[in-house]
Amino acid sequence: MPRIVSVAPRLFHVPLAEVLVDAKHGDHHQFELITCTIGLDDGSEGTGYSYTGGKGGHAILAMIEHDLAPFLLGRDGGAVEALFEEMLWHVHYVGRGGIASFAISAVDIALWDARGRREGQSLRAMAGGADRSCRAYCGGIDLGFDLPKLLDSVRGYLARGAGGVKIKVGLPLAEDVARVAAVRDLIGPDLPFMVDANYSMEVEQAIVAAQAFAPHDILWFEEPIIPDDYDGYAGVAAEGGIPVAMGENLHIVEEFDHAFARAHLSFVQPDASNCGGVTGFLKVAERARRHGVTLCSHGMQELHVSLIAGCAGDGWIEVHSFPIDAYTTRPLEMADGRATAPDEPGTGVVFDWVKLAEADLLRHSETP
Repeated sequence: MPRIVSVAPRLFHVPLAEVLVDAKHGDHHQFELITCTIGLDDGSEGTGYSYTGGKGGHAILAMIEHDLAPFLLGRDGGAVEALFEEMLWHVHYVGRGGIASFAISAVDIALWDARGRREGQSLRAMAGGADRSCRAYCGGIDLGFDLPKLLDSVRGYLARGAGGVKIKVGLPLAEDVARVAAVRDLIGPDLPFMVDANYSMEVEQAIVAAQAFAPHDILWFEEPIIPDDYDGYAGVAAEGGIPVAMGENLHIVEEFDHAFARAHLSFVQPDASNCGGVTGFLKVAERARRHGVTLCSHGMQELHVSLIAGCAGDGWIEVHSFPIDAYTTRPLEMADGRATAPDEPGTGVVFDWVKLAEADLLRHSETP
């Protein structure tokens, strides 16, 4: 059995090209990337990662360094699923979800990367090998864009070959509806179109908004309300006239169990960066299949393309505004509405460490 001999996490602060705004998180000036490279005594190695919207990265790094790394050294690195469960219990008293889930995710992805490299299997194959590609839409953090800039952004998505588009909502309703109508007019009647409120609304407000958006043929209304009001989601789904979606803010499997049982979801959107890595994502995927809910993803398009393509179904990956894949050796390949998964052994996500270090240095040089 391959024993873990090294656990090396790193934190990078990556500036964004412009300030991005949504209805709840405020301004995004940067994103944080937390990587974790694990070495094993048979010479195999894997790298995993998580990310944040600009806060909490130091805490994630510290949990890996001080709590997970000492626990992992000397353990069987091939027993990936068992280590996932053991890490959860190792830190459960201080972190069911939250920072702990981000830290465990980075480690778990590293272990899957090492497994794939050791066994000569791609992540797509390890996830089930159902397809070589999957549907892909572009989702912008664009609430701060005026209407002309919003429409230009959507034109850019179409030029990239996106199979659908998503915009942020959360402005006064009349303004939201005008923006939704303008985007639908631009993209035509057939392209899938989603809206995302980043849990900024109350239930009754979300129902009214959904009813106002519905004439514009919206595929899903994402996170209209806080993510743990599962019964509220059921109310929005029942009365709003639009299917609902959520999942990026659910961090442990039990939270997804509540959502599947109570929220009347049509689409679920786990993020492997914060729901337990590949192991956690695949647990959610199995539950989605069992409940008849379409499996999609949030962010991390360079990794999720392999998971959504590999899992049976017809889900979507989100091509996110945090361009993690721009700092890898293989940016996402997208054309004709679909993204293609890599087939090399491991996750297929290989970081350009020099480019990452330069971006981090640039950020520090710009900080007052």
